[in-house]
Amino acid sequence: MGTLTRIRDWFATSKFQVRRFDAAGGGRRAHGFGSFGRTQTEVSGAAYQVRSRARYLYANNPWIRQGVDNWVGSLVGCGIVPAGAAEAVALFNQWADEADFDGRTDFFGSQSELARSLVVDGEAFLQVLVTEAGVRLRAIPAELVDESKTVESPNGGYCVSGVEFNSDGQRVAYWIRPSKPTAAFESYAPPVRIPASEILHIFKPLGAGQVRGMSWLSPITISANEFDGIVDALSVGIKIAAMHAGFLTDLNGAGEPFEGNLSDISLEPGTIRRLPQGFDIKFSSPEQASETAAFLNFQLRQLAAGLGLPDHMLSGDLSNANYSSLRAGLLPFRQRCEQVQYGVLVPQLLNPIWRAVMNFALLSGELKSVPHCEWLPPALMQVDPAKAAQADKLELEMGLTSRRKLVASRGWSVADLDSEIASDREREASLGLTFSEGSTDAQKAI
Repeated sequence: MGTLTRIRDWFATSKFQVRRFDAAGGGRRAHGFGSFGRTQTEVSGAAYQVRSRARYLYANNPWIRQGVDNWVGSLVGCGIVPAGAAEAVALFNQWADEADFDGRTDFFGSQSELARSLVVDGEAFLQVLVTEAGVRLRAIPAELVDESKTVESPNGGYCVSGVEFNSDGQRVAYWIRPSKPTAAFESYAPPVRIPASEILHIFKPLGAGQVRGMSWLSPITISANEFDGIVDALSVGIKIAAMHAGFLTDLNGAGEPFEGNLSDISLEPGTIRRLPQGFDIKFSSPEQASETAAFLNFQLRQLAAGLGLPDHMLSGDLSNANYSSLRAGLLPFRQRCEQVQYGVLVPQLLNPIWRAVMNFALLSGELKSVPHCEWLPPALMQVDPAKAAQADKLELEMGLTSRRKLVASRGWSVADLDSEIASDREREASLGLTFSEGSTDAQKAI
């Protein structure tokens, strides 16, 4: 064994071995691997283009449309409702009917529009206007918040993509460009400074330091576009395959005429034709991609994973699903929904609106104080309602939960529910009706 070989072996087994993360290394396996800088820097450079592509996919791709709408339906449903002091909730619900500044919907309907913008655009903006008639809400398209305005202020403050901060890093204003719904072409208008107290900015950040939102469709925009191209190509291939075309070939190469016309040779059902001497016929048979269905299903699963949805909520395919698989797929998705509901929508949208409405009622003398509010998301649909009710009943009997929490999980206020039940019993008694036996039988069945 030579000296160089002994030295090499000693280094290979010594404490001076090289330590490193393969994920940070180079070489063949890292070829083509991208990099990602500070979150807001990446968002500022890509948000406009990604948002434009995401809107295109939502408008034209049926799979993406279904996935986004299922996200919106799961997050807000018919609306996330408040629960708290009866007087305050009644006042809020009365205000909710007139909440929309444009008068197109109510407060609970506007939640769907904001949730859709949150998923497609990655962010939603809402202006809170205080008028003589009360608080009004007006949605602002994300592109109107001037993304080009990123400057440093002499007083130590700064502006990032249209969001102004003071020297302490607190949001103090938004720079919003005026625009009319009738504007058909892009035009420039100087942005208007609107205090941050009037603007609600809703988005789910990807990382610390992020100022503007990024579309939830960003992981799948390229894949979804390629999937569209694959489906289109397969459709064209199937159309071509359905065209039954035949070609006569002159085997002898003599090109001699024969009785009749080549154009008269055709195939009708049950027809047997004799070809001229020296001629043969061949039919077109375009090749089709093998295992197409399996590949398309894989692509759909990839798109669903990128959107954070169970497969069937994107594809609509339940052919291989059963109770256990559906429940297993829905449980983590429901956790994601709750994360967004209580981590994004409640603190960034619902609580500020509640405070604005209650403060207006306080100043107008309708309330004496601003009460606390809890928000009840829409009840989640159960795969098997009977089994779910049985599980709820068992937890209640074992003291693992309260009736109030069970009722709230279905999107109701326990006080409202008890009031309705008491009202029903009173009306039944006045009419001489009784449903106690039927209720007992139903409970026994559960």
